[in-house]
Amino acid sequence: MTPTLSRLYGVVENTWPAARRVSAGPWTLREGAGGGKRVSCASADGEWSLDDLQAAEQAQRLLGQQSLFMIRAGEDALDRALADEGYRIIDPVNFWLLPIGELTDRKLPMVTAFAIWEPLAVMREIWEEAGIGAARQAVMDRVTGPKAGVFGRASDSPAGTGFCAVHDGIAMVHALEIRAAHRGKGLGKWMMRCAAFWAAENGAEWMSVLCLQNNHAANGLYASLGMTRVGQYHYRMKPEA
Repeated sequence: MTPTLSRLYGVVENTWPAARRVSAGPWTLREGAGGGKRVSCASADGEWSLDDLQAAEQAQRLLGQQSLFMIRAGEDALDRALADEGYRIIDPVNFWLLPIGELTDRKLPMVTAFAIWEPLAVMREIWEEAGIGAARQAVMDRVTGPKAGVFGRASDSPAGTGFCAVHDGIAMVHALEIRAAHRGKGLGKWMMRCAAFWAAENGAEWMSVLCLQNNHAANGLYASLGMTRVGQYHYRMKPEA
């Protein structure tokens, strides 16, 4: 059976975890330690009121973070309430999904992609070049389940890196980056297939990935692999005064 969006949200939580999660009334608050929106947002866990929104804002300020909410499928009322309070939409994200066997049907070319942990220094350099610095790399270190870095090579040179982790039978790829000189040559596809081979060995039956909706090149990559776009989420952020 195709995984539900609820199950996929759980995969996000466990394959890209916050430094700390706190339950506060109808909210889950996340302390991101500089690791980005996905690990710094608040999300609704139950019935809420406008007073609850104000409490969540205060709690996020106490964490030293900007007011930021994740809006998942079916949370239209929360979306409207935040819009009325001056929150703007930011970073709409697509969920892509595929049975993992559809990515393990071809043998990887030799010396093209490898799954390893810990990441090599050059892999960390490629992430740094792409703006994925120490705080976001620390998110990977926090994952407690099966995980691997994916190292890609092209023209006898280090060319790409990514991160893959498995939770609840679903592998999710994060932080897939290809150096500019090596883009458009098919390396991203082989790195996704490499991740799939590793994930299948670690109990995964599905491969998933998140992608910003405005990243047309990456969305095109996942579509070209036969992945299906199965849902989305976005954030609402209150501009700082």
